[in-house]
Amino acid sequence: MVEFSLDLNEEQRDLRDWVHGFASEVVRPAAAEWDAREETPWPVIQEAAKVGLYGFEFLATCWADPTGLSLPIASEELFWGDAGIGLSIFGTSLAVAAIYGAGTPDQLVEWVPQCFGDVDSPTVAAFCTSEPEAGSDVAAMRTRARYDEATDEWVLRGQKAYATNGGIAGVHVVTASVEPELGSRGQAAFVVPPGTAGLDATRKLRKLGLRASHTADVFLDDVRVPGRCLLGGKEALDERLARARSGQRATGQAAMRTFELSRPTVGAQALGVARAAYEYALDYAKERVQFGRPIITNQAVAFALADMKMEIDAARLLVWRASWMGRNNRPFTAGEGSMSKLKAGEVAVSVTDKAVQLLGGAGFLRDHPVERWYRDAKIYTIFEGTSEIQRLVISRAISGMQIR
Repeated sequence: MVEFSLDLNEEQRDLRDWVHGFASEVVRPAAAEWDAREETPWPVIQEAAKVGLYGFEFLATCWADPTGLSLPIASEELFWGDAGIGLSIFGTSLAVAAIYGAGTPDQLVEWVPQCFGDVDSPTVAAFCTSEPEAGSDVAAMRTRARYDEATDEWVLRGQKAYATNGGIAGVHVVTASVEPELGSRGQAAFVVPPGTAGLDATRKLRKLGLRASHTADVFLDDVRVPGRCLLGGKEALDERLARARSGQRATGQAAMRTFELSRPTVGAQALGVARAAYEYALDYAKERVQFGRPIITNQAVAFALADMKMEIDAARLLVWRASWMGRNNRPFTAGEGSMSKLKAGEVAVSVTDKAVQLLGGAGFLRDHPVERWYRDAKIYTIFEGTSEIQRLVISRAISGMQIR
């Protein structure tokens, strides 16, 4: 097991500086335009692919870091540039995490490269699990998967909500209920290959923030996928369902496994947004003169900035700890993964709110990016588990009881 350390090694420092450079030189100059257009920034995604920032090789290199810190470091820097564009670039990784978490080695080899496409023609992937009636309540999922033994195909029917890259993705990873009576234990994840008939996403959602990232509802109308598209394979699913029917303790569930892998990284994204707002507010407070002196010389302003910096650093420690624990197979006995996402998300909301306040009327204008960061931050207390769900996970972990 690799020891936990706050001293970044040379490779990690180089990664941080490289991603920061891309965020500064490519992402930030384009951020306001794509936020206003509310469109997927394909030219920026292609540029990321050209430099090696978008693709499975990049994710694999980050994951190979035995400390677990490379991916949160890269995520913080990219989302410091812009969260909407950052999610357009890194949103595919959620589908990849689903394939990695539940798939076989053969499935990884087959489907992960198709999630990204190639440098000349990059594609994106989507992970579809939330539904109109099943967000935090995963067990209420209504999308159904039926096995057609005659053709060795799975037939998917239902609706998914709030899917990042939904409809514009090549590969969609969809969770569905195989045996509804078993609740979340009767669910599985399926790959829907590019061009599969019956999958449609006619309604693109207009959002408060992350506007450069495409979000849509996805409809599945008797979508047929080959048997090999069941992540993990049918034999493993049959064994898992048999254990559930007999009342044996569950070892995991498809959507939850994906979120467990991704929560610290999502926390790092929120950190990037918070740090961007803090740094901008700090520079503004040094330059803005009122009553003959910079406003940072007033305790109310200086103390607010001190609190912003302290909260960001505290959240980063939780994110790094959870990332290290996850990479080194240390169990989250106190909900450490949820702690990291909960703290970072709420810090992002608090810090961006203070940044707008410190800029006063200027902070309310689109002339300054803090209003965009303020809008972007709110989602981090909602998606991939609301703050309330994170507290539920933590309270169950520390009490050993079924808190409701």
